[in-house]
Amino acid sequence: MKKTIIILMAIALLSIGLASTSYAFHDGGAARCEGCHTMHNSLNNTTFNQGNASKWNGTQFQAGPYLLQGTEPSEVCLNCHGVGTNASSYHVSTEGAVSANGANLPNQYTPGGDFSWVRTTANSIGSPYGHNILAGTFGYVQDSRLNTSPGGAFPASVLGCQSCHNPHGSTRRDSNGAYSTPDTTAGGTYDPIIASGSTGTIPAAGEAVGAYRILGGNGYSPRNSGVTFNADPPFAVSPSSYNKSDTINGGQVRVAYGQGMSEWCGNCHAALVEDAYVSGASGHTHPAANAAKLTATIADNYNAYVKTGDLQGTSANSYNNLVPYEEGTSDIATLVALAGSSNAPLTGPTTNSNVACVSCHRVHASGFTSMTRFGVDSLVTDETGTFEAKNGFSADGQRAAYYGRGDSTNGAFWGAAQRALCNKCHIKD
Repeated sequence: MKKTIIILMAIALLSIGLASTSYAFHDGGAARCEGCHTMHNSLNNTTFNQGNASKWNGTQFQAGPYLLQGTEPSEVCLNCHGVGTNASSYHVSTEGAVSANGANLPNQYTPGGDFSWVRTTANSIGSPYGHNILAGTFGYVQDSRLNTSPGGAFPASVLGCQSCHNPHGSTRRDSNGAYSTPDTTAGGTYDPIIASGSTGTIPAAGEAVGAYRILGGNGYSPRNSGVTFNADPPFAVSPSSYNKSDTINGGQVRVAYGQGMSEWCGNCHAALVEDAYVSGASGHTHPAANAAKLTATIADNYNAYVKTGDLQGTSANSYNNLVPYEEGTSDIATLVALAGSSNAPLTGPTTNSNVACVSCHRVHASGFTSMTRFGVDSLVTDETGTFEAKNGFSADGQRAAYYGRGDSTNGAFWGAAQRALCNKCHIKD
């Protein structure tokens, strides 16, 4: 009998252990404390990360600020999200130097982009290629050109992963589909987070899921920034497997953006969010907001355009993740039906769809200045449909910047003398 009880206890403990590891580290909200913090930076009488060269290692018994496992907050994130060179769904930075000749290219193909583009030596510059997070141990330093966020006032001197993502993940989406950031002071009640809010989980009544990508919500104020957010995270759904190059025959990772992305970006870039654009009027930027709906002409252009010289696309097969858009809905079930990896539906936009900041920009970094998704200042390919070395990058570098899309030597995804993908909506080529 005693032996039976011991066996049952062992099975129960094993089951608990398996259950606890079946969830993502962040669990949709506040992550495991010991993953980011260290009380004394000492474990088994050595530094907490025990000499791992790919992680921050401070002086034993001396933790970083706020008892972090890093000298700066972003170093804590990169302890996990920047480790290794193999693509995976949570790596956002390729380790090691990023050269201009194609020998060491970024190889993380997340929708947000590989941060290591900002460490490129192309043209002896790196800053314009993305958000310059501060993480000195990993080679990331302050933007050399900007003091504050374009169109806003967020200081470059404190920019980090925590500037956009709330590491304690208090913002949540409830069973009614609404975002909220609860008052966690004593005496309050709120729905507990039971899963990530990034991949389309719809919580039951009395439960909640985290904000998309655990982004900061209304009222979030990144420490020492002087900025307080006034917009909640966007409604969007990402496939669970998304860090991969796109296949040469058109297989694509599709993130289904619903609405609210541009408004959320406006927390730091308010002057760049345009929802009342008037063509030809002075003082306006390119429209990007929930109200920036595609006209019938623009939607038709998008659906017809395949590449330079090819307007044979249809609304059933026109989607291109280098030029995404928002669906114009907050309904998660609708977005789940669109999100996917490689086998995602390729249906194109309608007049209910709208332009968003992410239609033209990566949110982390890209292989193009101003962190655009595609080059806007030159041809994509030459007259034979082949990538050329340009802007300090090799032909392989160009292919990596376009997430593996093939040229005439590797799948012929592009047309001869392919022009910028602004033409996906405007067809001026």
